[in-house]
Amino acid sequence: MPRPIQATIHTEALRHNLARMRRAAPDARVWAVVKADAYGHGIERAYEGLRGADGFALLDLQEAERVRALGWRGPILLLEGAFEPRDLELCSRLGLWHAVHCTEQIDWLAAHKTQQPHRVFLKMNSGMNRLGFAPGAFRAAWTRLDALPQVDEISLMTHFSDADGDRGIAHQVRAFAEATRDLPGERSLANSAATLRHAQDAGVRGDWVRPGIAVYGSAPDHPEHDIAHWDLQPTMTLASRLIGVQQLQPGDTVGYGSSFQADAPLRIGIVACGYADGYPRHCTTGTPLLVDGVRTRMVGRVSMDMITVDLSPVPNARIGSEVTLWGRASSGAVLPIDDVARAGSTLGYELMCAVAPRVAKALD
Repeated sequence: MPRPIQATIHTEALRHNLARMRRAAPDARVWAVVKADAYGHGIERAYEGLRGADGFALLDLQEAERVRALGWRGPILLLEGAFEPRDLELCSRLGLWHAVHCTEQIDWLAAHKTQQPHRVFLKMNSGMNRLGFAPGAFRAAWTRLDALPQVDEISLMTHFSDADGDRGIAHQVRAFAEATRDLPGERSLANSAATLRHAQDAGVRGDWVRPGIAVYGSAPDHPEHDIAHWDLQPTMTLASRLIGVQQLQPGDTVGYGSSFQADAPLRIGIVACGYADGYPRHCTTGTPLLVDGVRTRMVGRVSMDMITVDLSPVPNARIGSEVTLWGRASSGAVLPIDDVARAGSTLGYELMCAVAPRVAKALD
C-alpha cells in the first residue's frame, strides 16, 4: 500500500471561506488569490471551490494559462505584472489584467503592439516599500499610462504592510487617498487581514478586495484571532497514521539528539510524516496534533520521514490510528494550521505551500 500520508483539499470549505470574505466586504468584488499554486492546494483542485469569485489573482503566466484551461473566462490579474516585454504578448492572448509598478513596465507597454488595449492596475508604494510608485510619482505614472493607446482602463491599487498588526493601515490609507484624489478608476487595497478587520470602511474596501490566506482557512491575524473567531474553515487536511508504538521508561529518550527524555512511563506513537513531507522541522516537543481526533503533542525532533507523538490522552491508539497533522479529523475535530505554524515559529502560509510533492493530494 502507499505510505499513509495524504493532503486532502476541502471544496466546501473553500466555498464557505470565499463567501465569508464576501460578507466582510459586501459592496466589493472579490479576487480569489491563487498564487503559489493556490497556496499549495493546487489550482485545479481549488478551482471548483473558488469559481464563485469575481476574478483570480496570481503571479505566474503558466498559472494563468491553467486557470484559462479550466474554462475561466472572467478577469485574471497578474499581481506583479509583466517580468519582461514578451510577457505582454501572452497578456494580450489570454486577456490578462496586470499590475504596473515601475517605469520599465510602462516602457514595455508603450512599445507593445496589440489590437486589444490592456486593463492595468497601477500600483502605489504607500509604505510597504516593495513594489509600486511612490505617492509623489504616482500621478505622473498614471498620466503617462493614460496617454498610451495600448492601455484601456487604469485601476489603482496598493498593499498593506500592517493590516494584521498594531501599527494598522491608517497611514497607508491616507497616503493612497491623497495621491489618488480625483483620479478615475477602480480601487483595490485590502488583503485578507484588511478585509476582515477594516473593510467596513469604504476607503479600505474599495472596489476589489484581494483575500489570500483567509480563503484557505488560516487566520490572517493569528494569534490575536483564530479561525473560529472569523468563521473560517480549514481547506487542507494533512493526515497520516501511526506506523509504530513504543513504551518508554523513565529516563528513555526519543529520536535524534535525545532532545526529549521521559520522566515517567510513557507510550508513544510513530507517525509517517517528516520534514521531507513539508512538516516544519522547527516544531519541537509540545507541537499539537490529533490522534483518532484527540488532541495531543509531538515529542522529540522531527525526522525526515517520522515524528513521535505522546499517546497518553489516547490509550486505545494503535498502529493504523489516524493522525491529523493539521485540518479536520474524520471525527470532525479540528486542528487549525495556525496552531501548528505557531509551534514551528512560522505561518500557515508556509505550511500550506511547503507540502512536498511526494505527499498524495486528494479532493473530498
